[in-house]
Amino acid sequence: MNMSISNQDLEAFSFHETILQQGELISDKLNMLRVEHYPPNAMKSLRSFSLAEVAYFLGVTQSNVKKLHLEGKGPIPTTSSSGRRSYTAEQMLELRQYLDRHGRADFKKYVPHRRAGEKLQILSVVNFKGGSGKTTTAAHLAQHLALTGHRVLAIDLDPQASLSALHGIQPELDKNLSLYEALRYDDQRKPISEVIRPTNFPGLDIVPANLELQEYEYDTPLAASNRASPDGRLFFTRITNALKEVEDRYDVVVIDCPPQLGYLTLTALTASTSVLITIHPQMLDVMSMSQFLLMLGGVLRSISKAGAEVRLQWFRYLVTRFEPIDGPQTQMVGFMQALFPHQMLKNPMLKSTAISDAGITNQTLYEVDRSQFIRSTYDRAIEALNAVNEEITALVHKAWGRR
Repeated sequence: MNMSISNQDLEAFSFHETILQQGELISDKLNMLRVEHYPPNAMKSLRSFSLAEVAYFLGVTQSNVKKLHLEGKGPIPTTSSSGRRSYTAEQMLELRQYLDRHGRADFKKYVPHRRAGEKLQILSVVNFKGGSGKTTTAAHLAQHLALTGHRVLAIDLDPQASLSALHGIQPELDKNLSLYEALRYDDQRKPISEVIRPTNFPGLDIVPANLELQEYEYDTPLAASNRASPDGRLFFTRITNALKEVEDRYDVVVIDCPPQLGYLTLTALTASTSVLITIHPQMLDVMSMSQFLLMLGGVLRSISKAGAEVRLQWFRYLVTRFEPIDGPQTQMVGFMQALFPHQMLKNPMLKSTAISDAGITNQTLYEVDRSQFIRSTYDRAIEALNAVNEEITALVHKAWGRR
């Protein structure tokens, strides 16, 4: 079937028919691209990790990892003809568990799972304006946490489903369920465990998104107006309650919120223990963020009377897509740091062609191999990315009371 549409054809179509056909055309073309890169079941594979990467994620030296292999301890890596060792993500997890069992009792733990009394950390990544790097931040953070040994649940709360796509899930083709199934107000509501899917990263699961999530924005005010049921008036408890079923399975939940101030965002924020606000350091973006903060604060103040208080252990602003050689951007970052010295993350996320190039094939920087890029470009991006994620991880651990 030829789906191309000429200008003359466009005049004959109504707007909704035109955009439906064009949406289908884009979806078909993207699926062809996906099939070229991923298996038909849409479960992405994951590359092996070099000795240097394994040492970094485990928090040990390369010589330590090499010594374990030479002594026949832990999993056996793949060794290239040139003698280079590499481990799969599963082997890295096995090696982490080996180190945790056989490490000194007075030394740090290699498996950073939650301990007794430590609360599930629910981190929402938000921004009112698209293009701020929100989804890219959420994806890389969730994957970094998993690679460093945490049990992570990523929730795609954006109906556009970009976080889902980065993990090999295309909503209209995979027919996946979304968090809407665990939030809905009717008798068809499902437990969240039925909508969780594994990813290609060991230790990282995901709740995908689809367009049905938007129904929550329409259902909630209707439920709130129904005096016979308190569900709508207490909408802000629904993610909190849904997560109780699987709380013991995870250490951190990372929520990618939609780029709008609606009921989905408010429900995520009231469930959160921490919030990360991404900001592109340009005047229009900062002005947009100021309006978002004013609107958000006003809405949260009004619904707090119903018990919808946001009780955060921390929140931070993350500068994204930062170009240090751009004078106005540098000035804007300095402006933000002067205003909010305690809420600004020290490390910005640099703008990088490595990240954008990886995104063309729905991959993150942790999925692509260094050899696919100019090394200096890749190294610069991965160093900035790791620095950001290490800083956020330290905040998570501090919330647990760890040093």
